[in-house]
Amino acid sequence: MAYLLSLETSSSVCSVALHKSGQLLSYAELQMEKSHSSHITVMVQQVVENAGVELKEVAAVAVSGGPGSYTGLRIGSGTAKGLCYALDKPLIAVDTLTAMAQQVVSSTPGPERFLFCPMLDARRAEVYTCLLTHALEKKLEVAPVILSAETFAAEMQDQPIAFFGNGSEKAKELLATHPNAFYLENVKPTARAIGELAWQKYQKQEFEDVAYYEPFYLKEVYITTPSGK
Repeated sequence: MAYLLSLETSSSVCSVALHKSGQLLSYAELQMEKSHSSHITVMVQQVVENAGVELKEVAAVAVSGGPGSYTGLRIGSGTAKGLCYALDKPLIAVDTLTAMAQQVVSSTPGPERFLFCPMLDARRAEVYTCLLTHALEKKLEVAPVILSAETFAAEMQDQPIAFFGNGSEKAKELLATHPNAFYLENVKPTARAIGELAWQKYQKQEFEDVAYYEPFYLKEVYITTPSGK
């Protein structure tokens, strides 16, 4: 028996989940822009209290490792590392896009027929994405991709692809119309899926070095200089 606390802050949605040996016990979610830093510790306390568990009983802390929002990932990793230091517990990092795909695979009848393409909105016509099988094996590694009519055209010739995530809205407009392209709505990063995949890593003792862990930002943050006006 093990309690895993999971944090998801890679997008505008902030969520916290508590699992017991892979089974969801308690969950909290907040959809509010620029609120992660002021609410996440409160959500953590609410989640463990609602489950009747004390923080010291948590066996490990899991965090969404990116890609995603630079600020969001920093808040999530900072909170997770702080909890690990305070509780003397191991840290588990879960790939954000793989966790999104896990949600879709688990709810898709006959998932072996499809490839799965999670997309997080980056900027302009760009998304953070990858391509996975139903077993969550990567056919194409995580990368920033500028969408065009040719994007994934070759892959769609061989197999249907399910596109989802907030970046798929741009994909629907920019990718060529194809009978093997399927677009799913309302799929977002969630601590529920982070916790499910974190349980697999916990059983294998796949932990991060708390002192040196950094999220997978994928790209450096864009910093602009004030005009001085």
